[in-house]
Amino acid sequence: MAKIATWNVNSIRARLPRVLEWLAEFSPDVALLQEIKVVDEAFPALEIEELGYNLAIHGQKTYNGVAILSKSPIEDIRCGLPGDDSDEQARYIEAFTGGLRVASIYLPNGNPVPGEKFDYKIAWMDRLITHAESLLVNEEAFVLGGDYNVIPADGDCYDPARWVGDALCQPESRNRFRSLLNLGLTEAFRSLHPEPGRYSYWDYTGGSWQKDFGVRIDHLLLSPQASDRLIECDIDKTPRGKEKPSDHTPVWCEIGDEGAVF
Repeated sequence: MAKIATWNVNSIRARLPRVLEWLAEFSPDVALLQEIKVVDEAFPALEIEELGYNLAIHGQKTYNGVAILSKSPIEDIRCGLPGDDSDEQARYIEAFTGGLRVASIYLPNGNPVPGEKFDYKIAWMDRLITHAESLLVNEEAFVLGGDYNVIPADGDCYDPARWVGDALCQPESRNRFRSLLNLGLTEAFRSLHPEPGRYSYWDYTGGSWQKDFGVRIDHLLLSPQASDRLIECDIDKTPRGKEKPSDHTPVWCEIGDEGAVF
């Protein structure tokens, strides 16, 4: 059984105490991190390796950056989302570890709408759909986890009216997220928790955390071979309530061993 978590840490250096604490206490087998905001050489590898993790990093100075942490060896590492050789933003890393293919995704925010940033978001999502199709051909168990910057439905947002004009809720964004699911992927959390009002992100301003004014934008999408082995998925709100937290909190799932009966 493997416990896989995704977490936008909003700067690995700023959140290092929270990250180390969470890794030690929650002890995921695989952690998919986003917005590490450092180049590869500046990633705090030593501190995390001391907790028993292997690392695959695709960093960028000041912005973006994704990483895979695993208790198992990490193989077949691929940095960057295929489909646009001119894209220099560090938003995608994929690898094989612990019997699963995993990817850490930091999908573009896309604001303001309309504009170049929104066009980039939509083009990026189109590339992700194409790449997911190619992964499905291999019929292997995989998990595409990360900050998708998409609020899939109004029930994933505390105040839908406030977000109508935001890139996270635009029909084009939501349609492409649904296109991913229509390929045959399973959104792990929603498949097990149909209730609305569960969130993974709370803004730092206006007492959003204290009032539970959140949105759900961090997702784990599973291939059919992984979803058949899905045991549980939930949101770990604990880190968000700590001192100097990320504005996101981890989302995790448990995938059973291959061949086990569920």
